[in-house]
Amino acid sequence: MPLKILLILGGLSAFGPLAIDLYLPAFPAMAASYATDIEHIQLSMSAYFIGLASGQLFYGPIADRYGRRKPLLFGIALFAMASLACALAPTLEWLLAARFAQALGGCAGMVVTRAVVRDLCKPIEAARAFSQLMLVMGVAPILAPLLGGGMLKLGGWPLIFYFLTLFACLAAVAVFIWLQETLPQTQERPALSGALGRYLRLLREPVFMFHALTGGLAMAGMFVYIAGSPFVIIKLYGIAAEHFGWFFAINAAGFILFAQFNSRLLRRRPPVKLLQRTTLVFLLCCLWLLVTTFVQPESLWPLMLPLFFAVSVVALVLPNASACAMAGQGHQAGLASALMGTMQFVIAGITSALIGVLHDGTAVPMALVMTGCALLVVLMARQARRAGGVQYGMG
Repeated sequence: MPLKILLILGGLSAFGPLAIDLYLPAFPAMAASYATDIEHIQLSMSAYFIGLASGQLFYGPIADRYGRRKPLLFGIALFAMASLACALAPTLEWLLAARFAQALGGCAGMVVTRAVVRDLCKPIEAARAFSQLMLVMGVAPILAPLLGGGMLKLGGWPLIFYFLTLFACLAAVAVFIWLQETLPQTQERPALSGALGRYLRLLREPVFMFHALTGGLAMAGMFVYIAGSPFVIIKLYGIAAEHFGWFFAINAAGFILFAQFNSRLLRRRPPVKLLQRTTLVFLLCCLWLLVTTFVQPESLWPLMLPLFFAVSVVALVLPNASACAMAGQGHQAGLASALMGTMQFVIAGITSALIGVLHDGTAVPMALVMTGCALLVVLMARQARRAGGVQYGMG
């Protein structure tokens, strides 16, 4: 895939992480601005996740019917206008509505990015492209809170949303100038009226579903870590809140390195073969983490080592599972991308909530839920192989 296209797709993939992580340091300032508490400001995060999970289902059929560029440009425009509305929001209710609309716009980039990769790449090349796009998922959590903190000091929390508006405008220009339509002209354009039936048929395709669930559960394991690590690192082990970002950055750096390592592995083995081993490695790392939490070490470092590997190995599972799920879906890449993305966020939301339900004042709930995700990842990958696998190099 040309570097220019890869950079554009990377920028589109950054919409989600930036809109999530960039304004985290601004929660106290936003709470003071709206004369409320941080818990109510956190509702804006929930509104965003609901928009991401639901909005993707609409873009999938539209991208298969009208092509990739038109819904993508519409989504970027909506994201830009909603970001501006967030910056100017006079009340908390206005902010919540604007964040929901922002997610509805931002998720267009997530759906179309995966569809474009499927349009341009065969499965092995697609897995490499997804691995390179994993850089965004790793770098954003490192840079976004630092960048958001800087803008907060420079111009207050509205500046963060003005920046997101500008970022979206630049992305729209790049898409308009350099990203050509990738949906083949000769491909059948299914009517929107049949979208529900196509979703139902796709839910009954075992190879797609099991690979999509493999990737979704792996991502859920990472979201469990994101949701549970602040309590473990700050509350349980007494690390200062201002130093938490460095611990988070270590694991994000591991995620980036493993994603690039996956690109090298793909030169020798196809994604479906790599999944057989990397899913087992993910389970072993999570089991190592779980055993360590039961020992309850006095220092954080014995826990950080298995946690580092458990998070990093997700980068060996997610891109390969995504490529396997999208293989053979060229005739409905937008629809398949949308369903896979929605499944990922729904599963991640459910598993992240389990940490609160199981909370016992230790690191065990986080490790236990991550291990449960890893076990299901192994089972889903095995079921995908039994269902027939993927014919690589074709479709």
